[in-house]
Amino acid sequence: KGLNLSVSSEESKAINSDPRPKVIISASGMCEAGRIRHHLKHNLWRRDSSILFVGYQAEGTLGRHCMEGAKTVKIFGEEIQVNAHIEIMEGISGHADKNLLLSWLGNLKNTPDCVYVNHGDDTVCDEFADAIRETLHFHTAAPYSGSEYDLITGACLFVGNQEKIKRKTDKQQRNVGIFEALLMAGKRLISIIEKHRGGSNKDLAKFTNQINTLCNKWEK
Repeated sequence: KGLNLSVSSEESKAINSDPRPKVIISASGMCEAGRIRHHLKHNLWRRDSSILFVGYQAEGTLGRHCMEGAKTVKIFGEEIQVNAHIEIMEGISGHADKNLLLSWLGNLKNTPDCVYVNHGDDTVCDEFADAIRETLHFHTAAPYSGSEYDLITGACLFVGNQEKIKRKTDKQQRNVGIFEALLMAGKRLISIIEKHRGGSNKDLAKFTNQINTLCNKWEK
């Protein structure tokens, strides 16, 4: 009761135009993608806002920067002041920790033929696979991306891609962020145009001329 679901991106954006007090529940948990970045852009600078983190924030993520007391953060290529109250709810995460996972595996009625560890950083996957093998004496594997296994025989049919993903440089990430901000500005313009449907001919003509002038400037 009282929970309103925003399905479309337009509905989600409209939240930031509503001045009434509200609680916004949004993903992704580390604030690296999704609608949460738009909500943060519109609310981080507000002193009357609070941002509550309830999950783990990996190093280098926007969420981690906010938690560690950053004064400013960059969202969509724009520098945003962090004036909101940053709160942390400890002890809550989307994943069980190492000991809980080992306990869960150890309580299985039937010993699995193999435990495939495929979620987490590459070194963490290898280390946890080793921990399962040493602690529970299960056969384990930490497959590479694209690996193929025969689940009946347990044989590895294809090893997969062992090449590590190269992280984007700060400049590359900044360029992507700026272009994404430009795309969002275009979508915002479309939304504003829709809101003026049914407006006076004089206002619509003026608006049209302003947009065409801008287009003519950047088409050259």
